[in-house]
Amino acid sequence: MSTTTKGNKKGQGGKIVHPGKTRALRAGVASKKSRFADAELEAATAAAACGSVVVLYDENQPQAGGYLCASARRISAETVNLMVVEARGLVCLAMSEERMRRLGIPVLVAESPFLRGHAFGASIEASCGVTTGISAADRAATILASSAPGAGPADIVMPGHIFPIQVRSGGVLVRPDAAAAASDLCDLAGESDCAVLCAVLDEAGELASIDLLEILAARLGVPILKVGSLVAYRLATELVVERVAERTIESGFGGTFRAIVYRNDFDHHEHMALVAGDISGDQPVTVRAHSQCLTGDVFGSTRCDCGDQLRLAIDVISSEGRGVIVYMHQEGRGIGLANKVLAYALQDLGRDTVEANLELGFGEDLRDYGITAQILKDLGVHKVRLLTNNPQKVESLERYGVKVVERRSIEAAPHDDNIGYLRTKRRKLGHLLDADSLGADIDVEGSR
Repeated sequence: MSTTTKGNKKGQGGKIVHPGKTRALRAGVASKKSRFADAELEAATAAAACGSVVVLYDENQPQAGGYLCASARRISAETVNLMVVEARGLVCLAMSEERMRRLGIPVLVAESPFLRGHAFGASIEASCGVTTGISAADRAATILASSAPGAGPADIVMPGHIFPIQVRSGGVLVRPDAAAAASDLCDLAGESDCAVLCAVLDEAGELASIDLLEILAARLGVPILKVGSLVAYRLATELVVERVAERTIESGFGGTFRAIVYRNDFDHHEHMALVAGDISGDQPVTVRAHSQCLTGDVFGSTRCDCGDQLRLAIDVISSEGRGVIVYMHQEGRGIGLANKVLAYALQDLGRDTVEANLELGFGEDLRDYGITAQILKDLGVHKVRLLTNNPQKVESLERYGVKVVERRSIEAAPHDDNIGYLRTKRRKLGHLLDADSLGADIDVEGSR
């Protein structure tokens, strides 16, 4: 069962929403005119608004398991206990960056080195109205205290038994993980952006499979929701990028392009779209989503193939007379310029490009293409022929609602300085590169 509260500090005395009522709420959704095209999202939003739990999972990362989530503002001891008994994972509280700052909660990992990792804050406890802090009632009290509209540093102490997770501004459009999805769901339900979530484990203590999550949702009589449904809804109803400058430019590599600079409220970076020809209409558009590489694109570094790929993309699109290059501010696969140069130093000591990133405390590839999809949406591009060797890029754009009708290879001839790098991309990052042109896949990239 799941619960709502009416402001009780300990989360007790709240009205219990029985599974049967949740089923009735879901059934009633279909009889009303909905703002959602997705019935699952409608049912989940209604459940969150009445205080019920929702089973949430990422269909694109099934190995990441799933979560029980609920509105923080409507949490109760019964709901916390339900999560502990049925889900078995940590009870966490997803909240915005602004709220984390206002509460004075330090972030333990500002930017997780793992692709699906969460940015955890120091654990917290309500400063009053609790005993040991570990009981379901005490944890509910902590959640209510920290998610209240006027909550401040005086309302909590650290450490405690609730684990905050910082959600980046922009939610699933910036980082489509479980915490962002739970936060966005509660926001859509009118319950603020604070959400309680708990990872679902199976009887062996492993992350639950999608099949087990569906069984759990059916047994509890609660909605089950894909992260992708929230992403799709927000992309369909919001535009989070804005054009700030536009000018026609002639490329020294060939072709004339309309250069459009974009900004957004989330990553504080400027990105550029280079548009060739008339891209209006429903026909697929040739697109290159290119992450900035100052060393390769501008200075011609021979360590990588980035500059070669950019020039190939310009050549292909200008010769075809129609297409888009989206130039994203994501230096060094998302780790930034300084860290990329530090990674170069590690590569000179024998590490490959992946090992260097990991040794610096980052993931293999931190890039995200949500803003890329938003730029394409602003340009009216919904179907693309994507110039890429990276299947992750295809999956990411598809996840954000861009239909990739064709992946077009974009390979430059390897040479002595970058062949190890290319072998690493093929072997460890899954890039679809021609094995014959790369030769034996045993060389160490850092050995120059």
